Amino acid sequence: MRRTLSKPKRYVFILFLAPILIIYLANAVFPIFISVFYSFFNWTGGRTMRFIGFSNYLELVRDDEFWRSAGNNLIIVIMCTVGQVGIGLVVSFMLVSRALKFKEFHRTVIFFPVTVSALVIGFIWSLMYNKDYGLVNYFLRLLRMDRLILPWLDNPDYILVTASVPVILQYIGLYMIMFMGAIKSIPDEILECAGLDGCNDFQRSIHITLPMIYDTFKVAVMICVSGTMKIFDHILVLTNGGPGKSSQVLALYAYRVSFDRMRLSYGATISIGILALSIILTLGSRKLLGGKKYE
Repeated sequence: MRRTLSKPKRYVFILFLAPILIIYLANAVFPIFISVFYSFFNWTGGRTMRFIGFSNYLELVRDDEFWRSAGNNLIIVIMCTVGQVGIGLVVSFMLVSRALKFKEFHRTVIFFPVTVSALVIGFIWSLMYNKDYGLVNYFLRLLRMDRLILPWLDNPDYILVTASVPVILQYIGLYMIMFMGAIKSIPDEILECAGLDGCNDFQRSIHITLPMIYDTFKVAVMICVSGTMKIFDHILVLTNGGPGKSSQVLALYAYRVSFDRMRLSYGATISIGILALSIILTLGSRKLLGGKKYE
């Protein structure tokens, strides 16, 4: 007699999802409400908390250092979005090309930095950028390009570009994997028909593959924008916000206000400001990329 498998009951799904949901609420949702609560008080970490209403938010709007840090964040977001998503898209096209050999090796090497801690990446690049014994200036000397040797971490004119390079190179592999997964989902018949019609790899990538993975491209841009808005580890290790405050970002500013100045309530207010700006930029990028539809 053939046995039939019964469908799992609803409480089984709830039982398995509950631990993950609890962890998510405790680490992502609950801290937001706690920050909002603290932002309405004047609190320095002791037992005394004085309610001050929207005073912290009024101070935040007039805080020049906050907006300067937000400007630094915006520049890094633009560079990282163009670099990570753009290069990741190009690399994914190359890795699905029939002309490239050793694809598995290339994919592993490009993705490997994603698995490394941001603190480690920042520390390695701080050594590479060293003016006297760093690898960057060493290779410039080796190539007899001494005029390009610079104190990479000590000049405010290009420090944001210098600090963005490690972030870009670390996360190219993440978007490469996203795009490759989307490309693999395209039916082979469509690409084969394009090949029979005389399209080369470049033409197929531009006119067929890119339009068909456009939704994945939009998601990648939004993930990159929201992720870069909370950048902290790389900047902390590479520059610590310097020289001066020329590379200070919002997360680092919130950290300094909270733990160096012990203004925990205002630090919570800054974190809410970071969240609000992240939502605005993420929704703005979605609106910017969401108008064009592909059939």
